[in-house]
Amino acid sequence: MTHKEKPLGFGIIGLGSIAGHHIKSIMELDSSKLIAISSRNQSKLQSAAAQYHVEAFNDYRKLTEHPDVDVVCICTPSGFHLEPALAAADAGKHVITEKPLEISVERGLKMIEACEKAGVKLACIFQNRYSPDYRQLYEAVKKGELGKPVLGNAYIKWFRDQQYYDSTDWRGTLQGDGGAALINQSIHTIDLLLHVMGPVKSVFGRTKTLAHDIEGEDLGVAILEFESGALGTIEGSTAIYKGYPEKLEIHGVEGNVILEGGKITEWTPETGSGSTATVNETSATGSADPMAIDYKLHKSQIAEIVQHIIENKEPMVNGREGLKSLAVIEAIYQSAKSGNQIVM
Repeated sequence: MTHKEKPLGFGIIGLGSIAGHHIKSIMELDSSKLIAISSRNQSKLQSAAAQYHVEAFNDYRKLTEHPDVDVVCICTPSGFHLEPALAAADAGKHVITEKPLEISVERGLKMIEACEKAGVKLACIFQNRYSPDYRQLYEAVKKGELGKPVLGNAYIKWFRDQQYYDSTDWRGTLQGDGGAALINQSIHTIDLLLHVMGPVKSVFGRTKTLAHDIEGEDLGVAILEFESGALGTIEGSTAIYKGYPEKLEIHGVEGNVILEGGKITEWTPETGSGSTATVNETSATGSADPMAIDYKLHKSQIAEIVQHIIENKEPMVNGREGLKSLAVIEAIYQSAKSGNQIVM
């Protein structure tokens, strides 16, 4: 029986808050079926198994060996993506991992190489690329409607209280999170910035921890020079009181587009098919509440990944694409530590 006749079987490793978005998406798609789940949290595991009527495993390796599982979704803390990915690849399963790909380029590359060697697909969740308004912005830039891009800005001025970090044993830690505000919250908008503006030539960054008792940063800023010659800035934080919707600003010599909270709020190209802001019901911002983000963009990305697995095509955000934002954030951390500009 081919995959076109039979839905792809999914297993989910890790039952943190984001796993619910994966579960809802998988269960609503005709092309996918939830088969099994795994978690180190026994109470969450048993509760979810009873709720969704699926098999449960304490050991994620057992899940990867399940004959009916074709795709493994990794929803563990960021610093624990590598080991389940290696196990899945070794078992011949495709891998979908939450962002970031991992907490370092070195660990991310190990995931990529293992999946490539095994001949399985690796995809990284960056669901904001599937927002209709972002797609409109991206297509306009690529068609030259803004003219030559000269400046790109990513502003992620969010708020998380201390309880957010204290509620788990990994948030804000170097081992579990790889940092904090940049690698966890800001990475989504940084990914969009890089997707639009292209490869980065150099990075100069500064990070601080000013408002929380955590190992990672709650404030980071950076200046980027892109290979195109354009410049860019990043401001990422979880220390901005109340929190503001994230913003992506793309400025070209003939026009500007601003995306705020996933919606176009400014469109001023002199040429092309520019429009005013469109209504996008699938967007929501996690500026103050991480669970305010809707699952529908996850569903759009997972649907695309499934289709590409069936057709043996590379997902739009494959492992190497997912590595790009991680590499820039790692360079910001290196620059902040050394005080020097980092050439990519």
